[in-house]
Amino acid sequence: MAPALAYNPPVNTRASPADAPLSAHTPMMQQYLRIKAEHPDKFVFYRMGDFYELFFDDAERAARILDITLTSRGATAGMPIPMAGVPYHAAESYLAKLVRQGESVAICEQIGDPATAKGPVDRKVTRIVTPGTVTDAGLLEAKRESLLACVHPIAKRAGAAWLDLAAGTLCIAEIPADDLSSLLDRVAPSELLHAEGTALTLHAGTPARALPPWQFDAEAATRRLCEQFGTRDLTGFGADEAPLGVAAAGALLQYARSTQQAALSHVRTLRVEQTGSQLLLDSATRRNLEITATLRGEPAPTLLSLLDTCTTAAGSRLLRQWLTQPLRAQGAAAARHVSIAEIGNDAPCAPRIAAELRHSVDVERIASRIALGSARPRDLSGLRATLDRLPVLAKIADTFTTALLGHAAACLRFESRWTRLLHASIAVEPGATLRDGNVIATGYDAELDGLRAIGDNCGAYLVELEARERARTGIANLKVEYNRVHGFYIEVTNAHAQKIPDDYRRRQTLKSAERYITPELKSFEDKALSAGERALAREKKLYEALLAELAQAVPALQEVARAMATIDLLASHSVAAAERGWTQPTMTLDPGIEIRAGRHPTVELQVEHFIANDLTLTPAQRLLIVTGPNMGGKSTYMRQAAVIVLLAYCGLYVPASFARLGPVDALFTRIGAADDLAGGRSTFMVEMTEAAAILHRATPQSLVLIDEIGRGTSTFDGLALAWAIARELALRNRSLTLFATHYFELTALPSELEGCANVHFDAVLHKDGIVFLHAVADGPANQSYGLQVAKLAGVPAEAVRQARAFLARLDQFSARRDSQGDLFGATAPHEEPSRPDTPIADRLAALDPDALSPREAHAALYELKRLADRSR
Repeated sequence: MAPALAYNPPVNTRASPADAPLSAHTPMMQQYLRIKAEHPDKFVFYRMGDFYELFFDDAERAARILDITLTSRGATAGMPIPMAGVPYHAAESYLAKLVRQGESVAICEQIGDPATAKGPVDRKVTRIVTPGTVTDAGLLEAKRESLLACVHPIAKRAGAAWLDLAAGTLCIAEIPADDLSSLLDRVAPSELLHAEGTALTLHAGTPARALPPWQFDAEAATRRLCEQFGTRDLTGFGADEAPLGVAAAGALLQYARSTQQAALSHVRTLRVEQTGSQLLLDSATRRNLEITATLRGEPAPTLLSLLDTCTTAAGSRLLRQWLTQPLRAQGAAAARHVSIAEIGNDAPCAPRIAAELRHSVDVERIASRIALGSARPRDLSGLRATLDRLPVLAKIADTFTTALLGHAAACLRFESRWTRLLHASIAVEPGATLRDGNVIATGYDAELDGLRAIGDNCGAYLVELEARERARTGIANLKVEYNRVHGFYIEVTNAHAQKIPDDYRRRQTLKSAERYITPELKSFEDKALSAGERALAREKKLYEALLAELAQAVPALQEVARAMATIDLLASHSVAAAERGWTQPTMTLDPGIEIRAGRHPTVELQVEHFIANDLTLTPAQRLLIVTGPNMGGKSTYMRQAAVIVLLAYCGLYVPASFARLGPVDALFTRIGAADDLAGGRSTFMVEMTEAAAILHRATPQSLVLIDEIGRGTSTFDGLALAWAIARELALRNRSLTLFATHYFELTALPSELEGCANVHFDAVLHKDGIVFLHAVADGPANQSYGLQVAKLAGVPAEAVRQARAFLARLDQFSARRDSQGDLFGATAPHEEPSRPDTPIADRLAALDPDALSPREAHAALYELKRLADRSR
């Protein structure tokens, strides 16, 4: 964890042209430096012709990050200008690399006309690209949201707001300040905003930016949000009880507007996250359950990677939202369950849905780009093709009866006038960009058609002119042609120079020919060459007007997108659940958890024969002491219980033959630990901090998983703490708890505490190995098989033998409660050594008969005989 600090440009101790007074620079560099001064913490992509150029420190840093050539061209203030550039047409790939590095870029375009400019062409920043405000398809991960978040902690409370600019969704929350870290872990922002001077800790790599404190003024934020949503106040959104969240949202909205240089018209509503609306999962629990990332931070194998069988990227993003935001309301989760069941009951339904969605585009993100005026021509042609398929998808959805699917079907009934407009306005196969032309369809605009006709008829005109000139001059090999450098010309070989008419004007001399222009050809040239430029300008104007008109359809397109994602997720999950043998869970108001033949979904795929297990937790049996060998299945058993509960409250099917779940308000896990070096906390301190958080927050409706607590200190300290924590959970918190331990002393708790019981996992020693049964059974385990597991892990045989000998001494020490000896066999003064501490006993204790070969057993017998002879 590292402090969240705004980016500070690197300190450059050597002389730089940028350090000179502004008046010492050339006019173009003065213009650049003024723009750079407004964006000191961003790369400035300064448009010059077909390139975006970077200068000075920007150029040197960009050359390292982007692996582009650093050059020096020209001079200003008497020194060379460090310079690096990227092609205009390929800028997106370079922007993507910078954004992935957490950098921000100010795009500076030419807005003046070079033909009329006196001095440098006018330029201004037209867009700012930051990690949290990207909307271009090439800069976004298709299956993951890119969120801009803003936090505003004051004393013991904290406001938070987060925006998905590519989808147009804005959410706020007001929570205890202690919960801010968990919320940020769940939201996982691509960029974080905060007020200057705010003390925050973030995961390394999260770009953060400090804003002036005045931007968090609550009254100004309220006015800003009301202006955004066109309302008199925010009461209708339920934001009255979240003033800090509103302040954070106001600052966030202002920042997002400044990056886009435009109003965010597609951000139309505010969702206020109510406390207790979701199942509580703290940061440790999210990490331990490997929901979206493994414990090593990898994207697979996780719950998300396993469950993501969605056809569309929007469906995958919705699945991520469901998994990271499990519902606490049983009714809402059950509504998803019955919708999955309804689709599953009609076998051909899901494949038909997938077939219609397979060729669709990302409507949600295209709608946002339309609203921001940045949609590309092929975005619109893809949208048109998707809208063409909507009636078939809506017809399928109309057969559903559940409320969730019924609402989705209603949203799919999209107004046909917008589809007709796209067909009329956009070419069948438009150019990739406006500068390529061929974007607007023929017949949409008469003026554009006329300008295009000039270019289309150019070839025929030249052929006709060539025939006329040959007839007029009598020059049979006369040619009328065109090239980009010299334009249109008439070419005549030197052999016919005497036949040149008086109205021919020489344009270019070649070795064996002359090229001429005539008044008629010059007139046509002016008309033809300007027609192409005017056609592109006309297309640009028409396209911008089209985007403005389509902006009216953005709200309906957002509804369509959400409906498509919902149907995709429900349909794909119904197929996957059926193939994997998952079942619909039963939600009940009776407290407790009952699972039959439960499995861990990701572990099941990695083992050949997974053993399914049952679990029952009720108020009368609310704490299970789980014992058994390492690798015996204890951790998997506990995690699968939490995963099944999580999936059920996400509204998904579960990997079990039966699951009945009562009310659950939170999942807590204390599994494994590591040093928090940045925070200055030892492994044991991390362990105790997590345990303390559980004891302070767990309720009778919480599912708590405790795995091997107390190992980071002395044996008796750890045992005492484990006993006390288990006792607190059973008597005070009264939570539904699975408590795994190797302290066999804790198996006595059921005889002392009401509501406790023992279960265990067993193993069998077979020849020279150990077989884990992975099946849960009632009662405590009789041993941990730690030495056998060590041997299986590759610990040298001699070390295992020594450990076995020392274990025998420990057992003797434990049995001799009245003995004054220490653990290592020393005796008290004037006391005779006990008979079991002889060399023969030590050697016998170190022997593992099952691990000896016949030759080794024979040698061991001779060794024991020698020891016996010496002791006589």
